[in-house]
Amino acid sequence: MPAAPKPEILAAFEAAKGFMPLGEGLALYEAAVEAGRLGLPLLEVGTYCGRSTILLADAAREAGVTAITVDHHRGSEEQQPGWEYHDPSTVDPEVGRMDTLPTFRRTLHKAGLEDQVVAIVGRSPQIAAFWQTPLGLVFIDGGHTDEHAGGDYEGWAPHVAEGGLLVIHDVFPDPADEFTGQAPYRVYLRALESGAFTEVSVTDSLRVLRRTGAGI
Repeated sequence: MPAAPKPEILAAFEAAKGFMPLGEGLALYEAAVEAGRLGLPLLEVGTYCGRSTILLADAAREAGVTAITVDHHRGSEEQQPGWEYHDPSTVDPEVGRMDTLPTFRRTLHKAGLEDQVVAIVGRSPQIAAFWQTPLGLVFIDGGHTDEHAGGDYEGWAPHVAEGGLLVIHDVFPDPADEFTGQAPYRVYLRALESGAFTEVSVTDSLRVLRRTGAGI
């Protein structure tokens, strides 16, 4: 029977600001619970306001490991003013730029998960460049350009431990979705073609792959 979050965690997930649908969230949680058994940290790239972090953090708590989030908290391309996914409430009125960090911290506080999460505020390539710790799970859910999605894969996939999971969100094979999901789709194909990862599950736009070989 698939692992499922407790009702209070599920309620916190559904109440949090964000874009991940319930079905994909449940698949992410199941992957995080499995990966947690390796006894290694679980890391997500692309945090926004912490909706998916709730699930990773709860799975990490159950496994006795840490959930790590990497985000500059200035919003990705499609979340900027004038774009479809922009939320004016996330703009810092003093500096005039998006800042999702305060909302993210409130999300974790309300869910009672602050102690399970280490939030790293910065740009993914800069952080990945000095990262050395093996990871049980890497969840790629950041920018949707080839530059950003490809950079996240190149920076973080090497740190997925043997038997660990690489999870990619917003994988849309249809070329009509060029802006929203083609770059993650190309990363997904690259991971499979590398021979280093084997597909575990597909849930709508969420792909779960397991490291079964070396490289990326």
